[in-house]
Amino acid sequence: MPLSAPLFERAASAPPVPTGLPLVIALTGFTDAGSAVSGLVDYVRDELDPSPLAVYSNDVLLDYRARRPIISFDQDHLTDYRPPRLELSLAHDAIGQPFLVLAGYEPDFAWDAFAATVVDFAETLAVSTVTWVHAIPMPVPHTRPIGTTVSGTRAELTEAHSVWKPHTQVPATAGHLLEYRLAQQGFAIAGFVLLVPHYLGDTEYPAATLAGLDSIAAATGLVFSGDDLREQNREYLTKVDEQMTGSEELSRMLEGLEERYDAYMAGSTLATPIIHTGDLPSADELAAELERFLATRPGDEDKRP
Repeated sequence: MPLSAPLFERAASAPPVPTGLPLVIALTGFTDAGSAVSGLVDYVRDELDPSPLAVYSNDVLLDYRARRPIISFDQDHLTDYRPPRLELSLAHDAIGQPFLVLAGYEPDFAWDAFAATVVDFAETLAVSTVTWVHAIPMPVPHTRPIGTTVSGTRAELTEAHSVWKPHTQVPATAGHLLEYRLAQQGFAIAGFVLLVPHYLGDTEYPAATLAGLDSIAAATGLVFSGDDLREQNREYLTKVDEQMTGSEELSRMLEGLEERYDAYMAGSTLATPIIHTGDLPSADELAAELERFLATRPGDEDKRP
């Protein structure tokens, strides 16, 4: 399909969308340590029942041979063809607050054109803030809070929660390009990089998804339940701890990571991690955080016009 083909189609049954909502972006792709973003996308689609507003074209944006769709084989015939999805939707959090969410795969092609459509949606809908999350593996212990590096234009979030502030060059993702373009247009945007224990990076680590949800909550005031994820995480950590205690080599590795982490946090940063894998907040605690967030929000005169 030529690049002149439309990148998306508007959903025929799209609900009316109020202006001034926060926009959340979750794109799977180049880096997704602990399956953090994949878990976020699943959480949004399974728990929040979003209503699609715009569906992006796989034939324009997706490299099918690099990320092949799933099809089921049932004895003697094919069933349930499931191509990847990339959609802009309207969703509601655990207490009914509406927000916009762009969720799905990271485009393989036409990044500039894709970014232009997202900027256009953000301008048309006058979004209040933009928040996106991705995850990378780091030499940190799972027995300590999941830290974040925060980028973007919201200095208060960077100051409060960016525990690692590197000067480096990294391979860009489509999320980076969206942050760059949206910041150029004056939007209030924050990108959270979750720093996931490297030895758990290739697994489905529920705490990574919970950390992503909590990062979004800190930036937007949205409330997410996550009770099932917390239970999954308790079971997951029990298995990890069993492996650690059963191996002298793994135990020494963990002790070394803990010592390095504690020394760094004690002397190199004033920021604080958002979430702790062993003491995850309940929905009631998140609701209390929402009340505190709303009490400290700037007045209308401080908002982006």
